[in-house]
Amino acid sequence: MNRHITLRTRSGKISFLIDRKWVRTVSLLVMITCLVFILGLSIGSIMIHPFAVLKHLLGMGTGEYDFVINTHRLPRMLVSLLVGAALGLSGLILQGVIRNPLASPDIIGITGGASVGAIIFITYCLGTFSIKWLPLGAIVGAAVVSFAIYLLSWYKGVTPYRLVLIGIGMAAVTSALTTMMIVVSATDIASKAYIWMTGSVYGATWSHVQSMLVWVVVFAPLALLFSRAVNVQQLGDDVATGLGAKVELQRFGLLIVSVALAGSAVAYAGAIGFVGLIAPHAAKKLVNGSFGGLVPVTMLLGGLIVSVSDVVGRTAFLPLDIPAGVFTAGIGAPFFLYLLYKKRK
Repeated sequence: MNRHITLRTRSGKISFLIDRKWVRTVSLLVMITCLVFILGLSIGSIMIHPFAVLKHLLGMGTGEYDFVINTHRLPRMLVSLLVGAALGLSGLILQGVIRNPLASPDIIGITGGASVGAIIFITYCLGTFSIKWLPLGAIVGAAVVSFAIYLLSWYKGVTPYRLVLIGIGMAAVTSALTTMMIVVSATDIASKAYIWMTGSVYGATWSHVQSMLVWVVVFAPLALLFSRAVNVQQLGDDVATGLGAKVELQRFGLLIVSVALAGSAVAYAGAIGFVGLIAPHAAKKLVNGSFGGLVPVTMLLGGLIVSVSDVVGRTAFLPLDIPAGVFTAGIGAPFFLYLLYKKRK
């Protein structure tokens, strides 16, 4: 099943194991992602042959579809992939830290905090500050709520059980606050806020791609650096502490990474729900491995979920453009109920 590879260096040998199933799974997911990416650029109100899209991406196109692909579809596809990857990885971190299969950014309140921050910005700050500051508002909201969850969960340390219970309660509070702000705001602002809350990558631009890419490139490697800490924490706090792990410090650092990924994703795509719940579970079904091996698989699956949802939303109901969050919720809500039923004991 595993193939052992030995690399020779001047100082000696470096050995590591490569799981063939993992390699096959990642390779297959990369190919599926590329296929979805090309099809997403091909279909829409203006149909473009996939080979024409491929030629355009390789710089061999005629320039006929430059505006449609470069301005409208390509940034949207890239943002959906990055947002899905960030949400999936955020959920994987939370499930590893909290050791609860029901944990995800939207269920324990992180997405709700980002939504509150973004809605406050849209409602009260949009006239004073540029829309470019919206991501900062969302991330600050996610950070404040996450800090409150962590603080309320503290009693001689933070246990995963208390963290998830406080998080679920905080998610309800943030949902109520968001609804109240939308109700009391002006009609035009409420309409924009409601569409944003549903979760959509409509109107994505190249500046969104660049900004979202920075967050993923910075924090995804940090998640990999914490992979050993997550693996040790799976053994329980007492065992991890006995092995010399700084459990509370590592848990706090992992929560910061999760908040940054979820907050940035919500900032650029709205409150797309259940991706952080579905992608990690699907990854664990496909590959059996440590946290480090699950990271790329989860990110690919998260990107696929959001990008496929967005493509279906903008093409299946033309001329309507349905937010991607509608489809992720349609899949995720039944899946959440299934997990609740499965873990009822």
